[in-house]
Amino acid sequence: MAGKANTMPVISKLYCSSSQVVLAVRRRPHVVNGGGFVVTDCSQMVVFRVDGCGVLGTKGELVLRDGNGDALLLIRRKGGMVEALSMHKKWKGYSFDYEGSQKLVFTLKEPARSCLSNNNAIRISTEPKSSSKQCEYEINGYFPDRKCSIIDSTGNLVAQVGVKKEVEELMASKDVYQVVVKPGIDQAFVFGVIAVLDYIYGESTRC
Repeated sequence: MAGKANTMPVISKLYCSSSQVVLAVRRRPHVVNGGGFVVTDCSQMVVFRVDGCGVLGTKGELVLRDGNGDALLLIRRKGGMVEALSMHKKWKGYSFDYEGSQKLVFTLKEPARSCLSNNNAIRISTEPKSSSKQCEYEINGYFPDRKCSIIDSTGNLVAQVGVKKEVEELMASKDVYQVVVKPGIDQAFVFGVIAVLDYIYGESTRC
């Protein structure tokens, strides 16, 4: 019998499952809430959705919502002169508390535009939650090919993005793909990261 999964909440332990979860992602057209995508479980129930460019009236801002449409994460690309001069652009993910205040929960470092390639890792760090220490993650593989993974600092697989072979044969556009999230991992955090990857590579969330 397998042991209990080590829960690693970033947004909330409500989104951490004791077993592996396979979720499906379907991209939306830009005329629907600025684009983005919908995430469903094996029963076709909506678990998350991401509203893309234009929803907040500002480029570089995304919203991750739960299945009821309530906002879980505000994801914003940091700007300013210092950011413009930096080799790496940064994205900040903020959760909302019960009073509606924003709290920074993760930072994603985007590679320089000229360096977007299969071998250029994207790094993510999470802010300490209660007594937990900061965690580091990175992206392996290439998101536009729907062949990439999120791994932690020790090399353990956190989540895997892929396309079922039968779906890949039918759809060359990769508008539908799946994400396998390992036990104990915060699914809301995973899809917050995927929302940023989608924007970086000019997919459904970007104008």
